[in-house]
Amino acid sequence: ITLEPCYHYGRTPPCVDAVISSGVRRVIIGTKDPNPLTRGKSIRKLNRMGVKTRVGVLGKETAALNIDFEKWVTKQLPYTISKTAQTLDGKIAASSGDSKWVTSLKARQAARKKRNDFDAIMVGINTVLKDDPHLTANGSRKRLKRIVVDSRLRVPLNANIFRSGKCEDCVIATTKRASEVKIRKLRAKGVQVLICPSIQNQVQLKALWKELAKMKVVRLLLEGGANLIGGALKEKLIDEMHFYIAPKIAGDQKALSSVQGIHLMGVERAIKLKHLTVEYLNPEVVIKAHV
Repeated sequence: ITLEPCYHYGRTPPCVDAVISSGVRRVIIGTKDPNPLTRGKSIRKLNRMGVKTRVGVLGKETAALNIDFEKWVTKQLPYTISKTAQTLDGKIAASSGDSKWVTSLKARQAARKKRNDFDAIMVGINTVLKDDPHLTANGSRKRLKRIVVDSRLRVPLNANIFRSGKCEDCVIATTKRASEVKIRKLRAKGVQVLICPSIQNQVQLKALWKELAKMKVVRLLLEGGANLIGGALKEKLIDEMHFYIAPKIAGDQKALSSVQGIHLMGVERAIKLKHLTVEYLNPEVVIKAHV
């Protein structure tokens, strides 16, 4: 198994007890439980019950499989992947705001299917106001949390995110600047409204991420916009970045770039990405990298 069996009681009894009762006599474990409160306890229990264990087999590979869970347990933050669709010159929308569509239908369908791998999807309020997305996953019955970062609570009450799926799965992160009347209207629909701490009248992102971790969001997909991705990068909240790049040139300096708001002084201070992989979708190219 890739991860040490769980030791605690939750919605189900401990996995380690199920292993013992199954009659298995030897267990090969890739990595120990990352939780410092329970790390190694299941291994010791297995040994006490006469079950032989071997730990660390393909440890590096299995740790990579559990990297999201490890971050959630040890840092109380969701593992976050940003996704952008952009032109070759890094633009996600024209200067007019038009963004439909930068990438092909095939690429958009592939990206929507990837949403099934996450617990929640997040966008900023400008994305909702300009694109009015549904934020649903293709062909999945999984209840995906849909999160909007909206410091002034400008989200329309008839937005598509409230019409597709259950309102109970919608989370609006706002600040004390929000209208109390509108908060009551949203909560009456079943929407969860989070009043977050603020910095310069904007939602404090790290505080929001901490709250999402408490809501059992282990994997978070961040789909923009540009300022939200830039803000999350500044706060060191993004773990991976996925770029769906269309073979197009916008050629407009006023067009919206895929990441904004970082204001680094000098090329040498640019954020360096690592462990790049490239996938060819035809005609798009997908570049994935760790931050």
